[in-house]
Amino acid sequence: MKYWITLLAMMPATAATDIPQSVEFNRDVRPILSDRCFTCHGPDQANRKSKLRLDIKSGSAYLDKKIIVERIKSTSKATRMPPVYSGNALEAREVALLERWVEQGAKYEKHWSFIPLKTRPEWANTGIDHFVLDKLKREGLQPSPEADRAHLIRRVTFDLTGLPPTPQEVEAFTSDQSPKAYEKLVDRLLKSPRYGERMAIRWLDAARYADTNGYQNDAERNMWRWRDWVIEAFNKNKPYNEFIVEQVAGDLLPNARRDQIIATGFNRNHRGNSEGGIVPEEYAVEYVVDRVDTASTVFLGLTVGCARCHDHK
Repeated sequence: MKYWITLLAMMPATAATDIPQSVEFNRDVRPILSDRCFTCHGPDQANRKSKLRLDIKSGSAYLDKKIIVERIKSTSKATRMPPVYSGNALEAREVALLERWVEQGAKYEKHWSFIPLKTRPEWANTGIDHFVLDKLKREGLQPSPEADRAHLIRRVTFDLTGLPPTPQEVEAFTSDQSPKAYEKLVDRLLKSPRYGERMAIRWLDAARYADTNGYQNDAERNMWRWRDWVIEAFNKNKPYNEFIVEQVAGDLLPNARRDQIIATGFNRNHRGNSEGGIVPEEYAVEYVVDRVDTASTVFLGLTVGCARCHDHK
């Protein structure tokens, strides 16, 4: 007991020098609670040990957060958290982080992907720049100087078409001194048919496009019409809502056009098994599971594959 009292008394002092002045829930606290506490006080209702939930703000709204600090620093094996029998003891730094979090109001944050970007006036010009600048600041780095024109045209041409610029294109851009030179360059690249091919790559991957069935002998199938529809959609700058609707249910639209019916090939990109001896009903279910999992991934940005066997959280 004396050993535990001595150790716990030392924990805040030894850890305090290694923790940020301002504690952030997503960066500093959520990982600790996830590793140490969510098993008993998380989203899984079947395993939750009490009404206390620490994964969401409302799950602990009734609780004075100071009690959390009291429990994790308790010298009593009967009340200390996490329970001694779990073998999941907090490290000194983790105790100090949780204590400072409580001292600063025990503020929760949404998942980082649902938090709006904070605009910064310095340097950042686009949404991506904000992420880059935030990481640079965390690492104590400064943004590099703006690239010269030869590098800029090479980068943007690769980004938008997947191909390098020609020597003539580089010469034309570096010689163009107009203030809208870069904008004109981007407009030209967006009009290139190569733009749609470049942009379609990731969508084709996410939608599991293939020209073969994927099982056993991997027999050939013709899905290229759907592939070309995707490329054309990018080249025509099709509105995103139409892009979604036509792929999910284009054949159900009133007086559906042939291209809208072709768009529903999205739903048939799953693997297909024609092996002798298979149970058709079994693979009918497999195909539905594949479509649901893919649709959630590409349209929601959230996977639900675990929900095939478990309650989704």
